[in-house]
Amino acid sequence: MTNNSKLAQKLQSGKPAITAEILPPASADPKAVQDLAALLPGGLDAIVVADNPEHTRGSALACAALLAAAGRQPVLSLATRDRNRVALESDVLGARLLGVRSFLCLSGDHQSLGISPQAAAAYDVDSIQFAAALHRIAVDGVGFDGQKTVGNGEMLIGAVAHPYLRPLELNLIRLAKKVAAGAQFLLTQAVFDIAAFTEWMEAARARKLHEKAAIIVSVLPLTSVEHAKARQARPTYGPVGEEVIQRLQKAADPAAEGLAICVETIAKLRKIDGVRGIHILSGGCEAAAGKIVEKAGLA
Repeated sequence: MTNNSKLAQKLQSGKPAITAEILPPASADPKAVQDLAALLPGGLDAIVVADNPEHTRGSALACAALLAAAGRQPVLSLATRDRNRVALESDVLGARLLGVRSFLCLSGDHQSLGISPQAAAAYDVDSIQFAAALHRIAVDGVGFDGQKTVGNGEMLIGAVAHPYLRPLELNLIRLAKKVAAGAQFLLTQAVFDIAAFTEWMEAARARKLHEKAAIIVSVLPLTSVEHAKARQARPTYGPVGEEVIQRLQKAADPAAEGLAICVETIAKLRKIDGVRGIHILSGGCEAAAGKIVEKAGLA
């Protein structure tokens, strides 16, 4: 697969990639997307557009298309929780029609965890099957049902890695399946526990997964003790750590302390063999990304 996106070129060059997240606004005004995008540094290799991670928001596809039209480099997240294979393939083809060439394959947290407990989930396919289907579309021009699609190729496929899920062996088996299915890059959940992440990274290197897919590690600027504890309560997010919570509790300005913790974490992550880039999760605080890029020396 070929792809001329900035992110694909950076990963092919072997240089570290820098990406950040945007949460689509719950708005029908295109300017709301433009205003959020303006908060993000212009030198990013890609902007990852989240797909209703915790609350119902505006269309991730529409947001990614607006970014592409403005010359930014979007990665469109698509959760299989909310779409069957017909909707997934249709959205991917539609996004490509609108200039989006990079995709992040997600299963998505179960709707009962907060986004909409009353909603019925699709889960027709999981993220591994979705990545494999995108690979077939890109390479063979064949969709889910075996029918030919038009304009195959030019697609960058990503998946999510969970460094803290244990047992480690089962974690790596699932990760290897994502890579084998066609994932070319992996975005991790937010990292706070460096020791546990290092253990996971050593296991990934032992299986040479870092050579088959670029591992981009996520960081998140926590804004308060409540923010940290809310993440602790979500098992799929991984541990925040008592030390981090104590630092936020003692800080006169918890948001500034959260940003400092983020910068310190980046410095440690950049020294770990196999880390190919840094992804800044916004959690709805897109303005923090520019400060992190500057203070961490990522520009």
